[in-house]
Amino acid sequence: MATDNKTVVSDGLQEFRENRELKLQEEENQNLTTLNLGPTHPATHGIFQNILQMDGEKIVSAVSTVGYIHRAFEKIAERRPFYQITPLTDRMNYCSSPINNMGYHMTVEKLLGITVPQRAEYIRVIMMELARIADHLICNSILGVDTGAFTGFLYVFQEREKIYDIYEEVCGARLTTNMGRIGGMERDLTPKAIHMIKEFLKEFPKVFAEFESMFNRNRIFVDRTENVGPITAERALNYGFTGPNLRAAGVDYDVRVMNPYSAYADFDFEIPVGSKGDTYDRFMVRNEEVWQSLRIIEQAINNLPEGSFHADAPHYYLPPKQEVYRNMEALIYHFKIVMGEIDAPKGEVYHAVEGGNGELGFYLISDGGRTPYRLHFRRPCFIYYQAYPEMITGVSLSDAIVILSSMNVIAGELDA
Repeated sequence: MATDNKTVVSDGLQEFRENRELKLQEEENQNLTTLNLGPTHPATHGIFQNILQMDGEKIVSAVSTVGYIHRAFEKIAERRPFYQITPLTDRMNYCSSPINNMGYHMTVEKLLGITVPQRAEYIRVIMMELARIADHLICNSILGVDTGAFTGFLYVFQEREKIYDIYEEVCGARLTTNMGRIGGMERDLTPKAIHMIKEFLKEFPKVFAEFESMFNRNRIFVDRTENVGPITAERALNYGFTGPNLRAAGVDYDVRVMNPYSAYADFDFEIPVGSKGDTYDRFMVRNEEVWQSLRIIEQAINNLPEGSFHADAPHYYLPPKQEVYRNMEALIYHFKIVMGEIDAPKGEVYHAVEGGNGELGFYLISDGGRTPYRLHFRRPCFIYYQAYPEMITGVSLSDAIVILSSMNVIAGELDA
């Protein structure tokens, strides 16, 4: 096969080179350096690349390159039965897997017209808010590490392990949880799980208050984060920001309030907002959201309804194992669900939840078959990461690291 001598380069690098040619005349008197930030640099918080044009320590321009861990989840989902897609969602934002799981389940339930019992909805809310706390702990504690403060990271990571212990009691897994099922939860909360949640609510606030005291008014931390990487509400909306990054810019948009799902309409909580949209505001908004999540969990666990933890949907919800062993009808349903032999109705639905990083949406098209005709994930990281080159232009390299950290870009969600 004949080949030419052209160098094969990534689209991002090609774009960077074209932009660079346009700027050569303006920059001819400058001594500029090209710097690769990523894709394997530890400060990038994931496998993605930024090609920086540097004038000393100052960033003149930047081009982002994504796709280093693109795993084609959306195409894989088109060849999997609905029941077997949940593990794919785990591996997007793996810092808050239960939110991914349950957002997908709610989308399928909307297609199937399944009504989930209130007890299951409350359990889902508890698990999703625990996941939000874990996600924000990772983001804010590592932001502290990126500004030179390691102690706060150690403080809250012990508490994050307690959340993982709760996951383990609820579903048997810790990181990629595969939690819940279409129609509700796989199992009910055990007395031990309820006790662990209540103990967490009792012990965690003291530790988190100490974490905040290390950072909120720490002069070094404030100097490193205040007025660093600001973005206006208008620009954030133009880019499609959602979640803490948008609320830090002063826009009080939260899917849990604007389009309530599950049982969120039953709970009293506030939406924290910032004003400058800078790194410090993003940090503070996430901190306050942790406190609001604790409020929601406390209300849910103290008012947990009685009843079933899953819907009466035998075509889509696996029967109890003991029933499979002694009941022919249960055995048939079990076989048909596991082997993906149940057709879904035709339809087109979109459902969104408030993920750890913003609006996490699932756009599902069914042609009446046993697998989705199309399943698209709206990943908040993929959308707001587009603003990163603009946000770091003109700042120092050390500030670029802090800005990226405060945006909480998760590579698994970015690429999917």
